[in-house]
Amino acid sequence: MKYSGKTALITGASSGIGEAFACTLAQKGMNLILVARSERKLKALSIELQDLYGIRAEGIAVDLSKENMASYLYEETQNRRLSVDMLINNAGFSTNGSFETIAPEKDHQQVMVNVLSMVDLTHAFIPSMLAKGEGVVINVGSTTSFYPLAYQSVYAATKAFVLSFSESLWAEYLQRGIKVLALCPGATDTEFFNTMGKDVRLRKHLPQKVVTVALSALEQNRHYVIPGFRNTFESLVLPRLLPRAVIAKLVARISQQIFNPLV
Repeated sequence: MKYSGKTALITGASSGIGEAFACTLAQKGMNLILVARSERKLKALSIELQDLYGIRAEGIAVDLSKENMASYLYEETQNRRLSVDMLINNAGFSTNGSFETIAPEKDHQQVMVNVLSMVDLTHAFIPSMLAKGEGVVINVGSTTSFYPLAYQSVYAATKAFVLSFSESLWAEYLQRGIKVLALCPGATDTEFFNTMGKDVRLRKHLPQKVVTVALSALEQNRHYVIPGFRNTFESLVLPRLLPRAVIAKLVARISQQIFNPLV
């Protein structure tokens, strides 16, 4: 793939996997549109990457949990005369706890960020990619894209959507010049667990490792990738060996032990 001189739009770009994507792609010569809620963090990261790599980096502060923010973001790129060659739908978060204890508006926001913003942004930028005959869409799912997860039920469901959506588009655009990849990491050393309010002692991949695996899979035109052998085994092999009901109960028991949710 050719990276230099092209432009990537990254949501959730101010930290974690999004920031790692930004740093890696800037090093490859890509211009960047960095999207997150924190304008201060975006400005600092944009200046840093421009100074380091001589690329153009612009931050757009947007809260994707609110209505019509994808449309606003698309219009903002048009106003700034920015063309998107690579779309990385990375923004996402999770709630944790017994379903009835979670505020409905919080789960609504979670679906807005994890699902609707991804679909809306893909709708917004796919047409221009098709017009150019090339483009990339990377949607960040999770190992929970492959199995249900009690006490994070909405999160797991949104990530199952990410995988199905991405695989469908991968097949749809396979012969039309657009690469689509579902990146499905397991526990990663980011602010994810702190945001959820439950930091846990799990073996976590570094964000940079996750990004390296993603870009390698993209070069191979794969439709999904799971970083790490253990994550791959737990996501693909166990669900094939055990009935779904057993998997659901097993994962629920593990989740209780790890997160100790209020039940």
